[in-house]
Amino acid sequence: MARTASLSGFPEWLPEERLVEQHVLDSLRRTFELHGFGSIETRAVETVGQLLRKGEIDKEVYGLSRLQDDEGEEAKGKHDPHALALHFDLTVPFARYVVENAGYLAFPFRRYQIQKVWRGERPQEGRAREFTQADIDVVGDGELPFRYDVEIALVIAEALGALPIPEFRLRINNRKLAEGFYRGIGLPDTAGVLRSIDKLEKIGPDKVAELLKSELGATDEQAQAALKLAGIKTEDTSFVAQVRSLGVSNDLLEEGLNELEQVIEAAVKRVPGKVIADLSIARGLDYYTGTVVETVLVGHEQLGSICSGGRYDALASKGNRKFPGVGLSIGVTRLVSRILSQDLAKASRAVPTAVFVALTSDESWGEAQDVATELRSRGIAAEVAAKAEKFGKQIKFADRRGIPFVWFTDEDGKHQVKDIRSGVQVDADPATWTPSDEDIHVQVVAAPAS
Repeated sequence: MARTASLSGFPEWLPEERLVEQHVLDSLRRTFELHGFGSIETRAVETVGQLLRKGEIDKEVYGLSRLQDDEGEEAKGKHDPHALALHFDLTVPFARYVVENAGYLAFPFRRYQIQKVWRGERPQEGRAREFTQADIDVVGDGELPFRYDVEIALVIAEALGALPIPEFRLRINNRKLAEGFYRGIGLPDTAGVLRSIDKLEKIGPDKVAELLKSELGATDEQAQAALKLAGIKTEDTSFVAQVRSLGVSNDLLEEGLNELEQVIEAAVKRVPGKVIADLSIARGLDYYTGTVVETVLVGHEQLGSICSGGRYDALASKGNRKFPGVGLSIGVTRLVSRILSQDLAKASRAVPTAVFVALTSDESWGEAQDVATELRSRGIAAEVAAKAEKFGKQIKFADRRGIPFVWFTDEDGKHQVKDIRSGVQVDADPATWTPSDEDIHVQVVAAPAS
């Protein structure tokens, strides 16, 4: 069970909890790099103008200022576009990074980025004010083939599938499909309709229908048509026929249908059971232009999306030069918080150390260091006792630390190692002795399915 942080919204993990988080991060890095994504890191600070140029979430942005300004320097207001603020996601900083470094990058540019972000939300499980995200994106110069939308979804399904988490589902829609449909039924304010549909799971269809009518001037028939579209969910490409049965004709709708069909068709073949066409998914940020994705843990839907993103065609530009992209972001802290609070996975021990080298006397410290050095040279984590206490006390210390093995060397130079979990003690040579694969490194083990 994860501890409650003393400062709400800013989680800090115990060592054994941090090992679980590191396992998640290492697994994600490994999958991303296997698919050819290179790592970058952007600065934590952006200008307010840069952060807020797409989508209005200024209430969630943390401004950055010194406690005391230089003498004679006027403090910058929170709406000054040149004021500094902490980034609230990694997509907007990445778009800026691409524009500034376009002359040095090879396109399509594939990157992954794992960093802290900050967002001024009301803290609760799954929502922190400081948290880690893991993003992958592919960005093109001028154009980006749609096939990358398909690839990104498959990479994320593989990455999540390697983590110690319950079953998950990528819920995928396409903004072109939705916007084309709304225009086809006579609702031109497609952004407004999307914002209302995005509230469907929180407030229900009746209240969404009222919003569509009161705020966007929709008729009963238009509101019901929009809700019928949002109600379509399939695990295969049968959603295409269901949308067409609604009798709406629009070129943008057809384009979106075709794109979503390609994503779902590929997913059914390569990651069966992991992806759903869900036409209620809207995504709140305005910069998405095509594929949109939200991901939930089965049985933990109340946690919200653990991975989201999509296609953005106009977020990054330099003069007439545009850099369209597609990417997805995994909420690492949200995932780890749920893993810990629900005991979904645990580290096999609390520390990396596999062997605690005991002292027979204070004078033997140098020889004990030689043993530890020999073990470390072969990748076995070891630490040495600080003083020569009774062996029983040294064993208890190792046990409290969660170290599985204690190494003893007698005055004649004979070595033995004891597994303090089983009590078995055997002769050993520091140049050759090796623990089992399960003990040489910390293992993060998923809890058995109930």
